[in-house]
Amino acid sequence: MNKETNIKAKNNAGSSLLERAGQLYGFDKQFQKMDSPHKDAQHKDVMQKDVSQKDVSHKSVAEIEAKQATPLIAPKIAPAITPASTPASTPEIEPEKITQSAAIEPVKSAVVEQRTASSGKETLRIDRAFLAEHNYIVPGGEVTSVAEEFRIAKRQLLMAARGSKGAPPIENGTRILVCSAHPNEGKTYSSINLALSIASEKDNNVLLVDADFAKPSIMRELGLDETQKRKGLMDALSDPTENVENLILDTDIDGLSILPSGIRTNQDTEYLAAASTARLIDQLSRTDLGRIIIFDSPPALAASPASVLAYHVGQTLVVVHADVTTESALRDAIGLLDGCDNIQLLLNRAKFSPTGRSFGSYYGYGA
Repeated sequence: MNKETNIKAKNNAGSSLLERAGQLYGFDKQFQKMDSPHKDAQHKDVMQKDVSQKDVSHKSVAEIEAKQATPLIAPKIAPAITPASTPASTPEIEPEKITQSAAIEPVKSAVVEQRTASSGKETLRIDRAFLAEHNYIVPGGEVTSVAEEFRIAKRQLLMAARGSKGAPPIENGTRILVCSAHPNEGKTYSSINLALSIASEKDNNVLLVDADFAKPSIMRELGLDETQKRKGLMDALSDPTENVENLILDTDIDGLSILPSGIRTNQDTEYLAAASTARLIDQLSRTDLGRIIIFDSPPALAASPASVLAYHVGQTLVVVHADVTTESALRDAIGLLDGCDNIQLLLNRAKFSPTGRSFGSYYGYGA
């Protein structure tokens, strides 16, 4: 079970990458053979979402067990993984370069200055060329395969958060935890691209929270200055007099704001487990009812804060590194995240698509 196995076709050349992934990890059996007998009756069924499926169904556990598991939700998102020997100062993910030149959206200086003057807070300027170079979604830029993949991933999360086709919104669905089993599987890369994709919709406000207190990386990954020590989430958790709203940093990307991790401490899990954490996160949700909060947490099997944060969110997105994440690691990670009732998977760095899907290329056609 712990052996890392490549997803390759064996007498099933006609099956898709998602079907092979389902067979490899055994998700079609709905995790009914969990290693811990006491969790047989209460473990979470991990629903793999089809990237072409437009709506999100919410069924009872009994109904889900009666049907075959559906595929993973967003295949073929492929940033390269930084080697383990790379110094800590380099980014966690070193994505492949974008081959097409992105149309860089100019900074709307008038809007930025107006927001800065009205709020009295600093507005961070994010370099669009830096985003393009590191394979992130560029606001106002060309539509790439990465942008299309995350459009599909975000749509399912947003429909679950706000309800669709008669289905009510799930509780705390606007709070999304992005996690992985191990480091270097793409969870920060996915968190940032998901936030950029959601913020691109005119009626969405996204708060990207760096909840990886031991190794915060959101600021670095966005090309922002890390040398300036900024207060953040941990400061608000450790000091009841600190107003968390005052610690949120606006950016010059409309709809996107950032809450840094804050001071480093060896008691991050204990602070998160305190009753005040629920009140603080509720405050973040109440201040802006349309706000989507994305928590970039530590890997579930490497640090404990992820398992505690799972109790405060409505949706959890587990990033699975194709050909690297093992079945046993994935099962263990999901078991630790069982405080959240809605867990979905995102298949990262899949190298091919048997169906020939090439998102983004369509937008290059025309006279």
